[in-house]
Order: sequence, then structure tokens, then C-alpha cells
Amino acid sequence: MAKKLDIKDIVQDALDGSIKQISGSDAAFLYAESPTSPMHIASLNIVEGSLNFKDFKKIVASKMHLIPKFRQRLLNVPMNLDYPYWVDDPNFDLDLHLNRIKLPDPSNWKTLRSLTSSIFSAPLDLRRPLWSIHFIEGIDEIAQVPKGSVAIVSKVHHVMIDGSSGVGIMGVLFDNEKNLKDIKRDAPKSFDPDPLPDDLSLLLKSGYGFIKNPFKIPKTIVETTYSFIKNKASKTLSIQKEFASARYPVPITIFNENISAKRTWGTAILSFDRINTLRKITGGSVNDIILAFCAGAIRKYLKDREKLPLQPLVANVPISIRGEDTSHNNQIANMMIQLATHIEDPLERLEYIQEQTMLGKSRHKTMGAKTLSKMADAVPFGLANLAAGLYSKYNIKDLHRPPFNVTITNVPGPRNTLYLNGHKVVSVFTLTPVVDGFGLIIAAFSYNENVTITATSDAKTMPDADKFARYIRESANELEKIILDNEKAKVKVTKVKKDNSKSASFFSTFKRYLNKQKSIDSKLKGIYHIDVDMGVTSQCWEINLTQEKPTIKKSKNLDPTTLMEIEDANLYDLYKGNLLFDELKIQQRLKLSGTVANKKKFTNLLKAFLNR
Repeated sequence: MAKKLDIKDIVQDALDGSIKQISGSDAAFLYAESPTSPMHIASLNIVEGSLNFKDFKKIVASKMHLIPKFRQRLLNVPMNLDYPYWVDDPNFDLDLHLNRIKLPDPSNWKTLRSLTSSIFSAPLDLRRPLWSIHFIEGIDEIAQVPKGSVAIVSKVHHVMIDGSSGVGIMGVLFDNEKNLKDIKRDAPKSFDPDPLPDDLSLLLKSGYGFIKNPFKIPKTIVETTYSFIKNKASKTLSIQKEFASARYPVPITIFNENISAKRTWGTAILSFDRINTLRKITGGSVNDIILAFCAGAIRKYLKDREKLPLQPLVANVPISIRGEDTSHNNQIANMMIQLATHIEDPLERLEYIQEQTMLGKSRHKTMGAKTLSKMADAVPFGLANLAAGLYSKYNIKDLHRPPFNVTITNVPGPRNTLYLNGHKVVSVFTLTPVVDGFGLIIAAFSYNENVTITATSDAKTMPDADKFARYIRESANELEKIILDNEKAKVKVTKVKKDNSKSASFFSTFKRYLNKQKSIDSKLKGIYHIDVDMGVTSQCWEINLTQEKPTIKKSKNLDPTTLMEIEDANLYDLYKGNLLFDELKIQQRLKLSGTVANKKKFTNLLKAFLNR
């Protein structure tokens, strides 16, 4: 006799809040999976000394309960009508996720890099918990690494974590103290998996989620539209309409073609102190310096292959929007940055990137992190999966320009030294997934006073990834030499000043802004002067918009009919967005003199630039 269907139990399963559904942004990583694009991230950790595999297995087993998803798998909704759910895997077996191998001879860095590429190229089994660890013994011929050390290659699917939460997982598996080798490890916690929900329960659960929030899609669209209109309105009101915006198209490069299944990677190891010194001198951020290193390497690599486009390449720079949430979930947004690969001079390239990152952060704040993260969740049932499949199957990427050329991500890692059963973790390298149309991703990871900048690609796009890694080092050395030489010569670098003017960057950026405009409204044409108070001395600048090409230059003659007077520090803070134009004017820290008409024109011109 057939088992009687218990509707009450099914409804209770559908309302069970312990079964979590993946988010729309997480689902994007899952649906992007293809035979040539496994969507997992990996880390290569080199551990000095002869770490015993049995001890390592005991450590992993004792910490499984601290990362619940490592014993969970994805369960699909029937007919893929909704995003999958995380459920306990009733067949979980640690031995299926741990692999012990020996590094083939010669046991050097080249062999380890090749073996890691092969491991990284293989997809994870989507029917099991989405992670694996390879324990590689016999590292005997790598410089500055003791003979007999081991390498640990861990793979975790991107649907489980992003880079920043991955650092948290690293903190779970490794120790912060060296003297924990002989301590008695906790016995593995017993694992009592919940029973798998049936298909009907999953369908009811998905349907209930939609009924509970039927306005999820329109609400998110309204919020996104409002943010967009608000952004456009602010630009319009600040007479941005007076200029014709000059947008650079994203170029098509060798990085934006179909990829192969075999992964390649190369890495450059740089001292964090070196990077931080350059940051302090130039006044930018660590991320700006790393972007400049990568931009120099990309420019040289493409130039060598005679594939360097005239337009600057655009980088997708992920930024974390996690805030105070400590869950191991994907909470990231993206910032688009022009990499200035069309500029030959490394210092000018850095200044251009600094301007781009400042504008990118401003645009991201305007849209709002919450709106960005909600957009992916608004995709109706099953459409995301279908869209991803069609995009890949029919090469839709060939019908349009890429939205960006390369992804560059910077994840701050632990500043202290990590240990594994008393053995020091020497180095950490991160490998990241690539997909059709986006065949290069560069990941910077800081650990123990070093920064590893690792480029991941495929055998078709970048067969010589080791050469690209060498170009990153050369780009870093080149930029560092210029900055330090200028500093020794008492030249203020970022903005290249001999007079220690903080605000000179305002004028160089203002000049580039004016030169980008296709035309300048006749109502704004005129000659304007700015007197910058430097304390002991002053600096006078002339802005001439009467000619076909605008000019900005230092001048000894002031035109009292159109003059702005401001202190150097205040002008710099105005440029950086720390102070508002009207605020300075009301407080009389910014003085305008001239006719009413000329003052209005000059005010409109400056606000258009500041609100760009």
C-alpha cells in the first residue's frame, strides 16, 4: 500500500526557515559554470617543514563544524523554477574532498605551478559540497622554501564565498600561534544531517517566498530607477548639459574572446612596505598603486603582441559591500576604472587612475550598495539560468562590446603570520575563475608583509602567464624608481609639484576635463583667474576658454574682473569632495570678485567640473 501523503508535513517543510536559498548574486556564479569555465576560486598555500598528512586531516575534520557549508550541497528546485537551496549532504565523506599527492620531479616552482594549473582546471562535483583540498608533498627545489615542505591547494566554489569572506575561512583552518603543534585537537563534532526536503516542499517553499514578497521585482526596479534618476538630475542641475560628454568606448582585446579549459597563472610577490611607501608619497590608495602596476604590465604585454588598442582598457574592480555582516556570502559590487593603458609615462598613468578611482567611488555611492546587491535578486524564477546558458551557447558576447576588459581585485589578507600545526605558512596565492569574453583576472592578496599579484587566464588567451607576471614586477620597479627619484629631488609626486602645492592636482584634472569636451557652450567662454594662497607665497592660475582649445596655466597677472581667491588646502579639499563649494562661499573661505554675470558663469563652470 502506498504511503499516505502528509500535507501537513509538506507545508511545514515549505515554511522551514533553516533551509536557506542562494541569492541572485550567488546564483550568477553558479549559472556561469560551463565546461571551459568552472566557477571556483583557489588558493595555493606553501607550508614549510614536513607537515604530516594524518595530522592535517585531523585538523580539517576538527574544524568542519565551524564552516557549515562545507558539509552542505545545493539542491535544485524541480525544473529549475527557482534558485537552489543549501541542504545538509547525507552522504558527506571527508575522504572525497581530501587528496594526497606527491609533486613530480623536478620538484621546483615551475612543476608546482603546472600541477596547480591542472588541479584548478578541473571542475568541482556539483552533486557534493563544493570544495576540495589537495595536499602536495615533496617540495624540495623551491628557493627560500625548506626542503620537504608541502603545498596545499584548496578549491571552493564561488557560489559559497567571495574573496573577503574567504579570508575568514582561512582564519578558521589556520592558527595564529606557532606553539599549537602539540596541543590536543578537539574530536570532530558529530554530523547529524537533516533529511532532504522533497520536490513538492521545495516548490511550495519557492512559491511561498514569492507570495510573501510579490512586489520584490517592481520594488527593486523602482529603487534602482530612482537612484539612476537622482544621479542624472544632480548632473543636469549642475549644468553638466553645457558640455557634450566624451565617453570612451570599451576596446575589444585579446582578453575578450572565447577561452579554453586549461588554466594558466603567474604571480609577482612584492613587499607591502614598498607599495605603502609609494601610496604615502603620491597621496592615493594602495589599490591605486596596484592598479597602476597592473596597467603597466597589461600595456607592455599587449604592445609585445602588437594588440594594444588606442583606447584605454577598462577594469572591473570589485569592492566589498559586506559592512558588519560576518556571514560567508557574496556581498560585492563593481567599479569600472579606465586603466590609462594609452598613456606611456608611468607617473601620468598613475595620476589618471587616481582620478578614475575617485570618480568611480563617487558613482558607486550615488547608486548605493543596497540597490546594487538587490538587483540580482530581482531576476524572476529560472530566467537567470536560461539567460546565462543562451549567452554562452550562442556567443552573444560577439554581438556587442565588452562592458570591461579585465577584472582586478585586491583582497586584504591577514597581516600576521599563519601556522598549520606549528608549521609556518610561507606564501599564499589566490587563483580566480575566468569565463568566455573575460579571459584575464588579476587578484592581489596581502599576507605577512607581502602582496602577491596573481594573474589567472587560460592557455588560449595567455599561454605565457609567467611572462606577464614578470611584467608586473618590471612595471612596479619602473613606477617606484620614478616616484622615489622625484621624491629625492624634492618634487611633490602625485601632482608633480615643485612648490608643494596640494591643490595643483585640481588644475591638472580640470585641464583634462576641459580637453575631453567636444565643445564648450558660448555662455561659459571667458578668462578666469584663481589666486591660491600658499601661506608664505601665492600662486595664480589663468583659465582661458576664449580660444578653440581651452588652456590652464600659471600667470603673474590677475584679472580683477573675474577672480576667485582660496587657500591651497581648501581648494584641495574642494577637489576631493571633502568640502562643498557653497559651504566655502558662505564661510567666506572662497571669495569671488567680478561682475554678477561673470561670477555666475565661473560658478557654473566649476560646479560642472566638481559634480562630473
